[in-house]
Amino acid sequence: MADLKRTVLHDLHLRLGAKMVPFAGYEMPVQYPMGVLKEHLHTRTAAGLFDVSHMGQVLIAPASGSVEDAALALETLVPVDVLGLAAGRQRYAMFTNDEGGILDDLMVANRGDHLFLVINAACKEADVAHMRAHLGAGCDVGEVTDRALLALQGPAAELALARLVPEVAEMDFMDVGIRNWQGVELWISRSGYTGEDGFEISVPAHRAEAFAETLLAMEEVAPIGLGARDSLRLEAGLCLYGHDIDETTSPVEAGLNWAIQKARREGGARAGGFPGADRILRELTEGPSRRRMGLRPEGRAPMREGTEIYAAAEGGAPIGRVTSGGYGPSIEAPMAMAYLPADIGEGATVWGDVRGRRLPATVSPMPFQPTRYKR
Repeated sequence: MADLKRTVLHDLHLRLGAKMVPFAGYEMPVQYPMGVLKEHLHTRTAAGLFDVSHMGQVLIAPASGSVEDAALALETLVPVDVLGLAAGRQRYAMFTNDEGGILDDLMVANRGDHLFLVINAACKEADVAHMRAHLGAGCDVGEVTDRALLALQGPAAELALARLVPEVAEMDFMDVGIRNWQGVELWISRSGYTGEDGFEISVPAHRAEAFAETLLAMEEVAPIGLGARDSLRLEAGLCLYGHDIDETTSPVEAGLNWAIQKARREGGARAGGFPGADRILRELTEGPSRRRMGLRPEGRAPMREGTEIYAAAEGGAPIGRVTSGGYGPSIEAPMAMAYLPADIGEGATVWGDVRGRRLPATVSPMPFQPTRYKR
């Protein structure tokens, strides 16, 4: 752990009794005394507070002063419609490579005269270098290093945060805004990684601990670690970079077609023009050879990452591999995601090799747990 970075909330995690583990170059809380199962269920029924300060926060400021110029520049790196993103709104995006694979997935927000991005911790340095190398002199790419990032998730998230910032009750899913709390700026988005309603809040580092403690003092709010974060996002059918998506998977294979708006598709106003466009646009039209699919294993045994999937109970070569898998506390059953041949339909039975035994699983729709965003 000696070589790992620490977030500004490290001491708070220790006081709360967290078990710390290495994650993306940081020492992070995997669970608190409540335990992963109860943390997961608490987030589904009340509100969970996550430290996500390890993630990168980036500002893209156009030299011209026009956010449209920053949007068009960023569109040369992502297959999504950034120009059409209204002020005060954000959307999901991904950096692609020349082969159509995914370098990272991210959130991009239009804040009126500049863009605000949240990128994955393990990809921070590479992402910032990628943007600085390709966006040119027309955009200043600045990494934010003096702010923490918290996620407040669950059906009671609005109730809790509105006690401190009443205006958040007026925000809808994917709205962003700058609000005030005790004289400091909070950068707030109504979004998250759990499938629940909630918020991500960027707070100045010197006030992060006080802000977190104020929320944790509320009856509805409990600290939640990486263990429950993983089971929550898996129930919601959400990808984890480096596991379910990476440089070898295309957005279409990953089932992220919904994130590629009409303007960037064939026949759209700004079709193509991003790395890997030939492959991605072709797959959007013709379909990929494999797709990310949900699996519901029979019985209680989880099919974890790396489990090889077969078409039959005996014989044959593997047809795919589990990229994320585990037990879903809300659905009270195991669940998994795997890349399988695209012609396999929902309801089909496949077989996973679990400790030398092939066990059946049903190809199932995702999310496994219904999402509850505020639309």
